[in-house]
Amino acid sequence: MTKELSGKVAIVTGAGRNIGRAIALDLAEAGASILVNVRANLVEAEAVVDEIVSAGGKALLHIGDVADARLMQAMADATLAGFGRIDILVNNAALRREKPFAEMDYAEWRAILDVTLDGAFHCTKACLPALRKSGAGTIVNIGGLSAHTGAKNRAHVVTAKAGIIGFTRALAHDLAADDITVNCVVPGLIGTPRPKGQPQPAHHRTHDTITGERGRPEDIAATVRFLCSPGARYITGQAIHSNGGAYFST
Repeated sequence: MTKELSGKVAIVTGAGRNIGRAIALDLAEAGASILVNVRANLVEAEAVVDEIVSAGGKALLHIGDVADARLMQAMADATLAGFGRIDILVNNAALRREKPFAEMDYAEWRAILDVTLDGAFHCTKACLPALRKSGAGTIVNIGGLSAHTGAKNRAHVVTAKAGIIGFTRALAHDLAADDITVNCVVPGLIGTPRPKGQPQPAHHRTHDTITGERGRPEDIAATVRFLCSPGARYITGQAIHSNGGAYFST
């Protein structure tokens, strides 16, 4: 593929592993300079930055919890200081936990919304002035299949991801006049490594793809890359499903 994002600058939150890492690497391969954000894992962030730089790209890292508005403003400021502009924001950072609603306390509920939904708010607010100056700004929010199908023991996650869909549609209206597109990529049944002892999400066992295969983080990254490209400027306010037909088949 061509370097269709040459000269562009992208921020990818939660970019240390899995889908976020794949997105950062693919956007860098397309020519964008990347700000790699992680909440705390410096080793993971440095590894992604090193991989981008070793391939001839440009990357910086920023450690900061997306739930902290002050730290997200610092992230935007660091991107501008390092690269001079912001053209693309990928709101990928999220928490995905499982617990029966009857056993869930408010702090557990709030923790998911603070990162997944409020985090997207904080990042977008911090980056908005620069995205407006871009002239062709792009926001891609990462959703989730369970927001459309529901899932057992995931009331907090489903609610947060459903909110991301609403956030996407609202921002598409609000920011169209600023030449900013806003879309949501909805992964489903993606094979990603889990922490030791943590099983695959329960809803993965009740859904299947029509292709017969689980997806890869690179499949999601490819969709994000397209939405950030010049050829996608007429697409906004959409939820693009990338799940091998899992949602179609429910």
